[in-house]
Amino acid sequence: MTEHNEPKSLKVWDPIVRIGHWAIVIGVLTAYFSGDESRSVHTTAGYVVAGVVLFRLLWGVIGTRHARFSDFVRGPGAVIGYLKDIASGKGKRFIGHNPAGGAMILALLFSMLVTTGSGMALYAMDEGKGPLAPVIAMQVDANGTAAPATTSGYESHEEDDDDHESEEHEGHASGPLGTLYNIHKIFTYLTLGLAGLHVIGVIVSSRAHGENLAKAMVTGRKREQL
Repeated sequence: MTEHNEPKSLKVWDPIVRIGHWAIVIGVLTAYFSGDESRSVHTTAGYVVAGVVLFRLLWGVIGTRHARFSDFVRGPGAVIGYLKDIASGKGKRFIGHNPAGGAMILALLFSMLVTTGSGMALYAMDEGKGPLAPVIAMQVDANGTAAPATTSGYESHEEDDDDHESEEHEGHASGPLGTLYNIHKIFTYLTLGLAGLHVIGVIVSSRAHGENLAKAMVTGRKREQL
């Protein structure tokens, strides 16, 4: 305790972890709510999320102590054990991520990778644009088949947004585009569902240990172990 009877705090989350966390929150929500309204906003938000996720994977290897996967990734037994302890009111407090939180981070990173990757692949196949466009073009050339869409074709569709959206969804009904579209949609909702569970977990852990974990992800500081 300090002279003001306030518990001492520790620096836990570095700026990269904190900025990345909130950038993903904003990016995912922006991409989801702009999906049917603005293609450019949706695409840009997707790029931001993909970039942050990839950097977070790297930071999980070379980053600060509590940012590293080695600090919080545990086996299924530890995750289940922690959940049982929390349910019984005897959950151990962790300075970094607890085992359940670590498992959720891995699940979210994987889900967001598939979501953004399938989205970029869709963009490349459907519009001939994006970072994966050269890869898709090479695949098309290797198979000796025509690309499903061209940039000029996309520009002509822009004259009527409603018709374009209708034709796009009809075009995604079957074939490679349909498969990618379904993967993208499934993992979009999986990501949102996991995020919802993550929020619930943060609330439960915050109450169990008497600390504000959301605030800690803003300030970077948590209370010392008692």
